[in-house]
Amino acid sequence: MNTLTEIYTSLPTTAKIGVAVVVVAAGIVVSRLASTSTSSVVDGSKSPIVRGPALNSQEYRKFKLRERHMINHNTRLYRFSLEDPNDVVGLPIGQHMSIKAVIDGKVVCRSYTPVSSDEDKGYFDLIIKVYDKGAMSQYIDKLKPGETIEVRGPKGQFTYTPNMHKKIGMLAGGTGITPMLQVVRAILKNPEDKTEVRLIFANVNEEDILLKKELDELAAKHPHFKVLYVLNNPPEGWKGGVGFVNQDHMREHLPPAHSDNKIVMCGPAPMNKAMESHLKSLGYLDDHIFVF
Repeated sequence: MNTLTEIYTSLPTTAKIGVAVVVVAAGIVVSRLASTSTSSVVDGSKSPIVRGPALNSQEYRKFKLRERHMINHNTRLYRFSLEDPNDVVGLPIGQHMSIKAVIDGKVVCRSYTPVSSDEDKGYFDLIIKVYDKGAMSQYIDKLKPGETIEVRGPKGQFTYTPNMHKKIGMLAGGTGITPMLQVVRAILKNPEDKTEVRLIFANVNEEDILLKKELDELAAKHPHFKVLYVLNNPPEGWKGGVGFVNQDHMREHLPPAHSDNKIVMCGPAPMNKAMESHLKSLGYLDDHIFVF
């Protein structure tokens, strides 16, 4: 039997040209069919599904507790799993989430800011201080791995964008550091963001200072970020602020009142109220202040 090569060689020139045209045309058809087939796979049920953010601002969704870690005597880090290991929370910088639970027959909702980010896939982390009379913190602390919480978000009136303010002053108390850290991380990891950040972080005792190691490392690495720690009960040799945050602390460590600057705060309600009063005495206007 003659091979295809032998048959092709024996053909006259005009026939060879016709064969070549047919082969090229066939190649184009095959290529287009392959492209269509690939496209249908991408668009079809067998393709990898592009998933949206794990959170939904209109409905509460359930997420399982994966693990917990003790930070200090009354503060824990809780890690919750997202539905898919490639999912991200989908929380804009400056926004938070709402957690809902039925406790003693009543619906209780509380807002929290994760200390994880959308760079962390498949989970989110919450740092929560457990209060003796804190309904939600006690509820979450009693959860066992595999049990769920109901979460909705994002929510909030503050969304950070790079260079939106020339300088940002921060006042945080206790776990109120979590929304501050979210913004600080976003600023410092972006080389195009030139925002200067000054943080005053108030706590009772030195062991209450959350995330101090990370804050100190960030301050050492980035000259446009500075931190002042203020303690009610400072240890011997303490070099930070002492007592309650006052106007002297603010005057020395926060950016001045100016339309280009912003003061953001998050802490217990009594602290926030006192801080607002101090700020207004120093000339800050309502437009200069935001309370998470």
